[in-house]
Amino acid sequence: MKDFQRDFIDFMLDVGVLTFGDFTTKSGRKTPYFVNTGLYRSGSQMATLGRAYADAIEASFPDGFDVLFGPAYKGIPLVVAVSMAFAERGREVEFCFNRKEAKDHGEGGVIVGRKLRDGDRVLIVEDVTTAGTSIRETVPVLRAAADVKVAGLIVSVNRMERGTTDRTALDELAGEFSMPTRSIVDLDEILEHLGDRLGTEDRARIAAYRDEYGAVSV
Repeated sequence: MKDFQRDFIDFMLDVGVLTFGDFTTKSGRKTPYFVNTGLYRSGSQMATLGRAYADAIEASFPDGFDVLFGPAYKGIPLVVAVSMAFAERGREVEFCFNRKEAKDHGEGGVIVGRKLRDGDRVLIVEDVTTAGTSIRETVPVLRAAADVKVAGLIVSVNRMERGTTDRTALDELAGEFSMPTRSIVDLDEILEHLGDRLGTEDRARIAAYRDEYGAVSV
C-alpha cells in the first residue's frame, strides 16, 4: 500500500464515510460495513477526496486520458474535485458529466462541461461500484455523444464482491468494455490498514459476508 491509500482509509473513517454495523446496499445485500460517499459535506473534505483520486489516477492512468467524466449524480462533484486537485499540481484537466434528462432548450443535450469529441479518451470517475449498473448506463451515453474511447474507470473503494458472475463488478466491467478499472483502495487494503483497530466481531462478520458474496477472482 502507498501512503495516500493509508491516508484515504483514515480520512473515510474520520468523516464517517466508512462505517461498520448493519446496512443494506443498493443491490439489496445485507452488509456489515458501508461506504456512504453521500456524507462528504464540506469544501475541505472534497479537496482531500479530490487529491486522493488524483493520486490514484496518477498511479494508474498517468497520461492515459483526455477528459474526466462523472456519472450523475455522485460523479458530478467528484470530477469537479479531481479536476481542481490536478489544477493545484499545475495540470489542466477538463471534465464533463451527464444530466439525468436531456435538456430541450439552450445548448440542449445530456452532457454538461467539456464537449466530447471523436477520439477523446474518457476516464470515468465514480464513487463505489457494487453491481456495475451505473457504468453500464454511462458508457452508452458517452458513445452516443461522440466516437470516444473509454479509457478506464476509477472508484474510491473496491468492495471485492461478486457482480453478476463470480468475478468482481470491476473485473466484469473491465472485460465487458475492454478498459482498465481501478480503485483508490480495496477491502483487503482496508482490513490490512485497520489491523487491531477493527474488532474481532466486525472481522468475523466481514469474513462471513465475503463467504457469501465475495468474488472468486479479484
